[in-house]
Amino acid sequence: MVVAAGGRASRARLASPLRLVVVSSLWLGGLLLVFSQPVLWEAVLKPLFPDQPRVLYPASSLFSLALTHLALVVTSSAISVLLGLAVGVFVTRASGREFLPLALSLGSLAQVFPPVAVLALAYPVLGFGFAPSLLALALYGLLPVVSGAIAGIQSVPADALEASRGMGMTEAQILTRVEIPLAARSILGGVRTSLVVNIGTATIAAAIGAGGLGLPIFAGLENQNFAYVLSGALAVAGLALWADWTLSRLEGLVGSDA
Repeated sequence: MVVAAGGRASRARLASPLRLVVVSSLWLGGLLLVFSQPVLWEAVLKPLFPDQPRVLYPASSLFSLALTHLALVVTSSAISVLLGLAVGVFVTRASGREFLPLALSLGSLAQVFPPVAVLALAYPVLGFGFAPSLLALALYGLLPVVSGAIAGIQSVPADALEASRGMGMTEAQILTRVEIPLAARSILGGVRTSLVVNIGTATIAAAIGAGGLGLPIFAGLENQNFAYVLSGALAVAGLALWADWTLSRLEGLVGSDA
């Protein structure tokens, strides 16, 4: 009976992450499939904007724009996560603790600093195109990850750390086997914020040559074609909802295992 119950519990733990991967993949695949159907978009947008001769951005398909948008967001967010974790770990070690107040202050400042300002400041310094936008998004997305990592690592109970040292673990083992697993939910919260914000901010990056789903939005505003604006905005909203849902469920799984 006990063995059977343990087996069922183990299968349930494996099933939940698998279910999340499947549902999230289907959601993203469904979005990309919808983006690749111009006839469907025409059917939806034309009745809403009957006076517009064109209701779809002609220079590129929504599918192609979405792939560029995802490439920009995923790459910049990966840089943010790697650097953010490194900074969060560094300032919570004895050797870097003197920089902790500075990191916390920058994290608080990021909450009130508008994303568009980052790109506006980046353009004169970094120039025009995909790479400068990538760097600007990575820098802006860095601070939520740093804040989440610091909060998570600082919340690890002192008793757990002392017990780990009593077992003879090295500092590296304590970090990877105790601190990071116990801080994972808070870290994921920072990653979630960073990713969702970057999906929206990458829209503005189209203004400095990054491409992506911001192109139909800016073209629509410039030409007073709000069908373009709506198509781009709906696509961005779909990606943001997908990212937020996926990471919120992942946070829940990590929390249930903690």
